[in-house]
Amino acid sequence: MIVGLKFLNNKNKKRVWLSLNRRGVTLIEMLATVTIISILAAGIMPLSQMAYKRSREIELKQALRTIRTALDKYKTDADEKKIVISFNSTGYPKSLEELVDGVPSLAESGKKRKFLRRIPRDPITEDGTWGLRSYADDADSDIWGGEDVYDVYSKSDKTAIDGTLYKDW
Repeated sequence: MIVGLKFLNNKNKKRVWLSLNRRGVTLIEMLATVTIISILAAGIMPLSQMAYKRSREIELKQALRTIRTALDKYKTDADEKKIVISFNSTGYPKSLEELVDGVPSLAESGKKRKFLRRIPRDPITEDGTWGLRSYADDADSDIWGGEDVYDVYSKSDKTAIDGTLYKDW
């Protein structure tokens, strides 16, 4: 069924129907739709960026907790004479790899005591490496003395959601 207006065509003198049952979208309707979608996208982008940053911060906290717990277990075992350490050692590992590779156990001869399965990556920095501090270093030192690994920190200079620097965590 065609609903429309009737008018005469001057050239052919025929009646022509203009259809009001048109299909498609007008330019105004399309512009309104694009505008609404743009407004919604502009509101969602900051939220998705914040969610991404928050997830990276959670990963960083978990990785720091994992490494620091392994360092503490190593130190406890060294103090309790459960693992082999050198005579003049502070009781901390020489490197993070030593936590993965393991050290000879004094309690079980022939076995190695391992403290980590793998070294977690720093999720904030591009290369994923950690800043290291030795027992002899200052608490806020950015230069590793190299004697042992007392603590780890992120090398990132970026600011966290709470306003602190990642390297201060």
